[in-house]
Amino acid sequence: MALFDLDRAAPFYVAGHRGMVGSAIFRHLEAKGFTNVFGRTSSELDLRDRSAVFAFFAETKPKNVVLAAAKVGGILANDTYPADFLSENLQIQVNVMDAALEQDVERLLFMGSSCIYPKFAPQPIREDSLMTGHLESTNDAYAVAKIAGITQVQAIRRQHNKKWISAMPTNLYGPGDNYSEKGSHVLPAMIRRYETARLEGQEEIINWGSGQPLREFLYVDDLAEASLFLLENYDGPSQVNVGVGEDLTIKELAQIVAEEVGYQGTTEWDTSKPDGTPRKLLDVSLINDLGWKAKTSLREGILLAIADFRSRS
Repeated sequence: MALFDLDRAAPFYVAGHRGMVGSAIFRHLEAKGFTNVFGRTSSELDLRDRSAVFAFFAETKPKNVVLAAAKVGGILANDTYPADFLSENLQIQVNVMDAALEQDVERLLFMGSSCIYPKFAPQPIREDSLMTGHLESTNDAYAVAKIAGITQVQAIRRQHNKKWISAMPTNLYGPGDNYSEKGSHVLPAMIRRYETARLEGQEEIINWGSGQPLREFLYVDDLAEASLFLLENYDGPSQVNVGVGEDLTIKELAQIVAEEVGYQGTTEWDTSKPDGTPRKLLDVSLINDLGWKAKTSLREGILLAIADFRSRS
């Protein structure tokens, strides 16, 4: 029996419904029988525009909200434009949550990022590691904005007794991902690199670093399922980690991608290039104990992601 019985016909707003996370959540909600799910593109509604956001909430009166909208980017973008990442994400979060509070939204899920945790947090990273150490300097502005979002949820819970929650996903991939040459994260970047090498008949690929850092990857449709699960089954002030609870080396990841795209060449590693954080694995005991576990194996998910990439080419 779920803790919260969400009305399938009630207005349900997904902020950021065109992004990888938001679109997956949108699809999952409709698949689960929600008949009044809606979103707005950034051209239709600029979430940085406070008066426009308040007018939108007054008009649509959503009962439930998932806040998955954010200004996002890779390491280079975060390191180059930290003021933009801090300011715009703060504006989006404050505007949406203040408007949601004014319209008495019952359930709101704020979507964070695992970069909120200290750079050298003990592994696997527990929820109570938040704000116990220094952040990774290349994306600290984005991380601070996300920490502010968690804090706003907690403050609204305390002051207004709202049943709002936050979720912290690990590294995500899947349909709707960013496969661009300069803006993508490691897994979609590898899919692009190995598929291009296969098509062009390249005999060798050179990847950055040693290949030894450990990373965890969650298929985005699993996150969508976890998001609805939390909205129906969790009520607490702490953010909830969402991941698979297992990691692998970047070298092992590259081998799987090469196999699944059908690349026959060799892979070399340029150890003069940086590795980044040695390991980043989330402790998912809390959500597992609540009754949810990720379903999609990494190899299965990578096959689906490859199909998604090829469908766009």
